Order: sequence, then structure tokens, then C-alpha cells
Amino acid sequence: MSRARPELLTFLGGVGTVTGSKYLVESDHSRILIDCGLFQGVRELRRRNWRPLPADTAAARAVVLTHAHLDHCGYLPRLVKEGFAGRVVCTPDTAALAEIVLRDSARLQVEQAEHANRRGWSRHRPALPLYDENDVERALRLFRPVPLDTDTPLADGTTLHLHHAGHILGSAWAHLTLESGHTLAASGDLGRPGHPLLRPPDPFTGADVLLMESTYGDRAHEDAADARDRFGEILTETFRRGGTVVVPAFAIDRTEVVLSELAALRRTGVLPAGVPVFVDSPMALRALDVYQRAVTREDPQLLPGAGESALDTEGFTPARTVADSIAVNDVVGPAVIVSSSGMATGGRVLHHLRRLLPEPRNTVVLVGYAAQGTRARDLIEGASTLKMFGEYVAVRAQVAHVPFFSAHADADQIVDWLRDAPAPRTTYLVHGEQGAAESLRDRIAAELGWHAVVPRSGEHVLVR
Repeated sequence: MSRARPELLTFLGGVGTVTGSKYLVESDHSRILIDCGLFQGVRELRRRNWRPLPADTAAARAVVLTHAHLDHCGYLPRLVKEGFAGRVVCTPDTAALAEIVLRDSARLQVEQAEHANRRGWSRHRPALPLYDENDVERALRLFRPVPLDTDTPLADGTTLHLHHAGHILGSAWAHLTLESGHTLAASGDLGRPGHPLLRPPDPFTGADVLLMESTYGDRAHEDAADARDRFGEILTETFRRGGTVVVPAFAIDRTEVVLSELAALRRTGVLPAGVPVFVDSPMALRALDVYQRAVTREDPQLLPGAGESALDTEGFTPARTVADSIAVNDVVGPAVIVSSSGMATGGRVLHHLRRLLPEPRNTVVLVGYAAQGTRARDLIEGASTLKMFGEYVAVRAQVAHVPFFSAHADADQIVDWLRDAPAPRTTYLVHGEQGAAESLRDRIAAELGWHAVVPRSGEHVLVR
């Protein structure tokens, strides 16, 4: 019996950018989509969400989600709208968190379309959401969670094995054994050693082809002790000025990490007992419940003893309702506000930024990666004004970037993760801006001697 032909791999997103991750694997008898992310950032990227995918994508047998961040799962309801009716395979925690993310995404898109139609600031008449709550409901019915470290058949001759990735709760790196007998691994987003709640990623064990994220492929994270000291100094100086610190933070995991660091600073007195900490993000609070359940069941993804103080709701004031958020917006003086979204692309944090940015006594602390074209990236690069709600807001507040809080492995940690594994035939550097991907490609080639490539968007390659 002849061996099946090599599979075809197509890069539909997450190439030359950190958003929109989508990788289609086609064999003689099935199609598998690895991740189904939403494009974010500059207008040209956001427009790609509206462009139809290749006609055969919606006919995929399954979508494998590595984790629940919007740039990896946020296009799924649109794919369902276009006809996808297969399985969505992921870990149980990814399924729980993805439901939170997708419902919030649909709500925001509907609200933004309605706001644009009321105020007339969209070029489209009428402005429409990419998808709505009904599309999310249809997508959620397709989820089929599977545990880590088990073999899961996806199609005839195609098997999936999910390994702990340590990026967020439920995150996994995927290993596919394909119909041809070849193997393909996708890192998803790789976690970093030193995460305050999650244990480090499971080691890479090899594959014929590897899709390797490169978000921080051209840099190393700041030393942990130095970063914590700097964060504490930022808080102290802002409070001395009588100001408020606002932390735009991803609702999934980044909020938990920030709360963990704030809890530690509270214990040492750097964060005074009388200074309130507000978490103004209903999505983050719902995600926090998922993390708290993991702590309660002593999930092996977590470090022993992790999370008890950081995830204790008595350590901060939750703002669940609109009235709660308005009350936070009225706070004047020393306070910390943690609110999403992390790249300031939407959500309640925009209301806090609009109020706090014009005042020099306040500080905005950006705690993770900021993609090109996002408000967070504009702030990091020194923007003097920021556009939101159809108008420009002056930036007079202090802006600090503390990327130590990122849940991504840096270049050193990625190379260390790969170092002891057998070399793939080809390693594709994805999910990174072009310079970061090229830098990591060159380093992998120089230090490991591996064949590494930065693919082009829409490119087709064989899996051999």
C-alpha cells in the first residue's frame, strides 16, 4: 500500500504579525485548521478579517485551538458564519476561557457598530459587526474539549496530542501525526519560565515541521527582580504625585499576573494598605473565576501553592457592572486600575485612559506586547495624542513599559526550549513581526544549526 502524499500547509494569518494566527493543513482526505485568530492592530490588518478565506477553509474537519486569546480564537464565530461545522478541539480550560473571550468580542463588535452608526464616524453605511452573539452560540456548540497528554483522533490517520505550553491556563502546544506519517508541531504561544502561577512548558519533543512563535524573537525580558523593583518605583512615584496608575491588561492571564505582583507589593508595603486596587473588566473577572477553580482543584498546570493570595478577591475591588465602572472612573488620587483590553484596542480601559491621560500626575503602565497599530504601541512609541471615541486625547500622563509581565517566552527561552530536541526538517517562524521573526530565524540557524524559514502570508508549503 502506497504512502499518502505529503500534506499541504497554508499560512493564512499570524505571519509577519502577532495577530490572526491561522494555519491550514490539508491531506488527501481532511483539512485541519490550527488556530483561528482575529487580526488586530493597523487598519490593513483589521480589514483582513473581512476578506473571505480560501473556499475550502470552512470545510475543515476540525479547528485546533492552542489557547483562548483573541488572536488565536477570535475569528472562529466568523468561520462558523461562513459555513464551518466541524469540531473545535482544545483543552477544557481553553474552552471555558474561549467562551468568555468570544462572547465579549461579539458584544464589543456589536456595540462599536452601533456607536459608529449613531455618531457617523464609520465610512460604512451601515457599520456592521464581524459577527454577533448568535454566531458565538453556534460556534460554542462545536467545542469538543480534550485533556492534555492524550492522543485524540481528528480524521482518518490524523492524531492530535496537546502538551502544556505554560502561556495561559489551558494553553497547549500541539503535535499532529498526519495521514502521510509526517508530523507537525505548533507552539501556539509559548510560556516563559518564571510565570508566577503556571509551571513551565512541557519540553519540545520534535516533529518534521515546527511552527514556532516569534513574538519576542529579537529580545530578552528584563531581569525579574529589576522589573519588580521598577514597577514598585513607578507606583511609589505616582502615588507621591497624588496620581492614579492605570494598567491596560489582557483579561486572560495578564490580569492574574498583575494581581499576583500587586499582592506581593502589598505584602511588602510598597503598595500601601490604603491605596485601592480596582479590576474593571467583567471579562477579566469571569476569567479569574476559571483560574480560581483551577486553584481549588489543584490543577497540575499550576505551580504548587500558586495563586491563593493573588487570586483572592478580597485583595482588590471588582467592578462588574456599568455603575461600578462609572464609580471607578470618578476615583481621584492614589489608586491602581487594572482594566482591559491589554493593547487598548477597546473595552473599559479606554474610558479610564480618556480621563487619566491628560493629567501629568497619572501613569499608564503597559505590561505586555503591543502590536503595531494599537493604542498601546502608540503610547510606548511616545504619542502625544491618542484617538478614541472619534476624538483626540492629549497624552500628558507618564507612560511606562514593563514587558516583564508578558506571558511569552523571550528569544533566549525559546532557543532553550528547542535546544535538546531533534531538529525538524523545517522550522517556520510565525506569530511575530517581521524583524522579530527574522532575528529568531537567524539565531536558530546559527546556534542550533536548524533549517529555519520566515514564511509569507498566503504561502503554501509541503509537510515533509
